[in-house]
Amino acid sequence: MELHVREMRHEETSLVIDYFHSSTPEHLEMLGVDPTRLPPRDVWGSLFKSLYGLPLAERRGFYLIWLADGRPIGFSSCDKIVFGTQANMHLHVTEPAQRQRGVGEKCVRQSVDIYFQMLEIKQLFCEPNAFNVGPNRTLQRAGFKYVKTHMTVPGPLNFHQAVNRWLIERRV
Repeated sequence: MELHVREMRHEETSLVIDYFHSSTPEHLEMLGVDPTRLPPRDVWGSLFKSLYGLPLAERRGFYLIWLADGRPIGFSSCDKIVFGTQANMHLHVTEPAQRQRGVGEKCVRQSVDIYFQMLEIKQLFCEPNAFNVGPNRTLQRAGFKYVKTHMTVPGPLNFHQAVNRWLIERRV
């Protein structure tokens, strides 16, 4: 299987919207996502249109698509971007059959390289739900270092939860 990561095009953002809106309540809970905080599909589509209308250095979010043999199997996104300094990454394998097969680690490694280059950052953080084993294991295998576990609301879709903070720094 050939894995490829690249910037997500605006017309591909329905992958993100569909993933969250079609996930089971149990899956969303494992992710730390509160289903009542999901924007309606049309509103979310408008938010993406506005986001993609901005220059990269002014965006509040940046999205990558993960492809296996040309088919979407997941995505990664960054928010809390301080262009040239740091950002926070999120990762999602959208195809259940591809989970626990090592594709996340390979895609995260490619995503990290793209984020460092495109956002010109020096530090990349990721804060998955502390009880969601998959992404925590993936981050460790991809070279991230564990920083701490703390309680927070990681993003606008999330409820208050325990998260593990992971960090990877740009190699000079």
